[in-house]
Amino acid sequence: MGAQWKVKHKEAAANAKGKIFGKLVKEITIAARNGADIATNAHLRLVVEQAKKASMPKETLDRAIKKGAGLLGETVQYHRVTYEGFAPHQVPLIVECVTDNINRTVAEIRVAFRKGQLGASGSVAWDFNHVGMIEASPDTPDADPEMAAIEAGAQDFEPGEEGATLFLTEPTDLDAVQKALPEQGFTVLSAKLGYQPKNPVSGLSDEQMAEVEAFLEGLDNHDDVQDMFVGLAG
Repeated sequence: MGAQWKVKHKEAAANAKGKIFGKLVKEITIAARNGADIATNAHLRLVVEQAKKASMPKETLDRAIKKGAGLLGETVQYHRVTYEGFAPHQVPLIVECVTDNINRTVAEIRVAFRKGQLGASGSVAWDFNHVGMIEASPDTPDADPEMAAIEAGAQDFEPGEEGATLFLTEPTDLDAVQKALPEQGFTVLSAKLGYQPKNPVSGLSDEQMAEVEAFLEGLDNHDDVQDMFVGLAG
């Protein structure tokens, strides 16, 4: 589970595409602050690709870009906020939120952490590596992820979901590697910055794991939670 926790049956848990689109719109709006041109804005280009793969309507996508770039005269300002702490049984956790009201979000996140432990900044970040994460699927059965990682400039790779591969990069190499992977026979599904646990917790009983899962699902259902990275093995 390590790199990034995902809710079981996530399609149902995320209320289909509505919640996915909501998260992507916020991400696009933030990225577009640095310009609406994807040719010169690497972060925006990555998120736009994700939005297209999620089948976001063009009107929704274009509006989010214009809104973030200040072309619509709207004043809604999103902020990225990161929280650190522990899920039940001392499982380290980093939660990334995007919000237009930091005070509201921190109050609600404190409540969501009542069965865990909300920590100060840096309390668990030391136990994670900040990395680029690229999920890609092989174009052919004989595509070699190890060779692709070497040739594209990734630092490491590990098995992903449904036959995909998770390529790990230095944060500054994320854009270059995701551009290079198609030449090595891999189709990029998503690309973002995230956190890889150094010492994931293992050995939890089924009952303990159920407590952790319930806690994480509760957090994931919060509208402002954009992503979660959990130090949990398996």
